[in-house]
Amino acid sequence: MSEDLRLETASSLDGAAASADEVLALAARAAEADGVEAISEAFRLALTSGRGEVTHTLAYSGQSLAGYAARDASGSAELVVDPPSRRHGVGRALLRSVLDAGASGVWAHGDLPAAQALATSEGLVSTRELHVMERPVRDGDDGDPELPEGFSVRAFEPGRDEQAWLDVNRLAFASHPEQGSITLEDLQERMAQDWFDPAGFLLVEDTTVTQDGGAHPLAAFHWTKREPDSDTGEVYVVGVHPAYQGRGLAGPLTGLGTAHLARSGVTTIELYVDGDNTRALATYRRAGFEDAAVHVVYGHSSAP
Repeated sequence: MSEDLRLETASSLDGAAASADEVLALAARAAEADGVEAISEAFRLALTSGRGEVTHTLAYSGQSLAGYAARDASGSAELVVDPPSRRHGVGRALLRSVLDAGASGVWAHGDLPAAQALATSEGLVSTRELHVMERPVRDGDDGDPELPEGFSVRAFEPGRDEQAWLDVNRLAFASHPEQGSITLEDLQERMAQDWFDPAGFLLVEDTTVTQDGGAHPLAAFHWTKREPDSDTGEVYVVGVHPAYQGRGLAGPLTGLGTAHLARSGVTTIELYVDGDNTRALATYRRAGFEDAAVHVVYGHSSAP
């Protein structure tokens, strides 16, 4: 490790020598060099908003920002090193810092060879995989599939549907370490982003049941995402209420979002799915999606 390397850890970047914009600029340089984003959406939002229980660690070489790491309350961590500062011990110092502070796992986006080598040298093993899958938009993708009898689809309505969506999302992702814990504030933060479009937030309702006030219960949803001016659309989140699983919604639900994205003019559709979610992997592969990259969490082995 370079003798002039120092680490600064804080719960907020307010008052830190480096600002959030400087960290984002560093991450952008890393993404350009590596071909994969260095910081996930959740940590990026925490970085820019200051919300959430996130600990930030800044690595300086002299007076220059050389790297950045973040760790949340669940123990999940990420780190990035500025390309000109690599191979000088910055990544190792950041990795050891977040592990010593209690990180249970550190993301390696794209699972690049340098990340694999660093993890192995520190005795870490892969504990989770997140597949990035994609496929090109094809002729006929713009047509909505037919839902099973008794279900209908409509767009999310801000101010009306937040709590119903939060309830179903929590149940659908009860075992998911990030998605299932989303709060109203988290949802509102995402709705405030420049990519948010309620027309692409599709809700599937059970029309055979009428609740108080005439509403139908939310059975499933497909939330799509498209960054402004991007040719790629994302299957952002797809969820089915546990009571409606096995009712033939998975395939049509995927198709509804695909059709919306195709009509919006994208040329490629991508999605993220956990490696142990075999049912979802099978559904997406049947829909023509293939692995484009794999993100890996490295941590200490749980084996005795």
